[in-house]
Amino acid sequence: MTLAEERSIVGALSPSRAGDFMTCPLLYRFRVIDQLPERPSAAAVRGTLVHAVLERLYDLPAQGRTVAAALDLLEPQWNRLLEEEPEYGGLFSADEERDAWLAQARGMVERYFTLEDPQRLEPAQREMYVEAVLDSGLLLRGYIDRLDVAPTGETRIVDYKTGAAPGRDFEAKALFQMKFYALALWRSGGAVPRMLQLMYLGNGEILRYVPDEADLRATERKVQALWTAIERAVRTREWRSRRSRLCDWCDHQTLCPEFGGTPPPVPDREPRLSARVSRRAATDEM
Repeated sequence: MTLAEERSIVGALSPSRAGDFMTCPLLYRFRVIDQLPERPSAAAVRGTLVHAVLERLYDLPAQGRTVAAALDLLEPQWNRLLEEEPEYGGLFSADEERDAWLAQARGMVERYFTLEDPQRLEPAQREMYVEAVLDSGLLLRGYIDRLDVAPTGETRIVDYKTGAAPGRDFEAKALFQMKFYALALWRSGGAVPRMLQLMYLGNGEILRYVPDEADLRATERKVQALWTAIERAVRTREWRSRRSRLCDWCDHQTLCPEFGGTPPPVPDREPRLSARVSRRAATDEM
């Protein structure tokens, strides 16, 4: 039985959906309340592919975790994704475009080996689902790419990013997802993670952060405030648009007031019934 089944839940939130609301409340509405379909992007699917390769790399014996072995996983994992999601085959208009995309994925896999040696690691968990219920009844949930546990019991949360590391002005936003995971682990009965580690495979940088209880309590207050704002938007049916550079990748510009569009009427659906989390949603490709 899950935490969600054991306790009365007022709503559910994942790092991705929390990030949506912080970026643009209207985007949150379109994804969670309206549940509008979105086209898969080449960048997002590449992130899914690279994550799949790195997850399965650790199925191999330690000495077999080589660059060549990892690259050998790319084609089978791409074929598996195509079987599961046939629409991915329509991402490319020509074989040359697909080949260039796969070459970028290969480069990211190779770059991973410049950041750490997988032969010296034995992750405790991969693609780990975590959930926790706050005192308010808000369910936090998501997927952690990797959890490392030291012989002393200290834990490290690791997340792979297939983009480039953000500048200093955007580090806090990047770390919010990791603090969200750390909060969920802590509140579900564990200790505060010793380290949060973001590995940027786009440019080969690592962002590390050491959290403490004060950090996680502040994150809990922020998450709770976000949910209060979401509940307010549900009651008032006011979902404000917020223009940013991320609008360039949004599928919903034709419905957005920022681009001269008009959103459809708000459906009678609450986020507590529709705030589902999936591995695809939890994978951040940006």
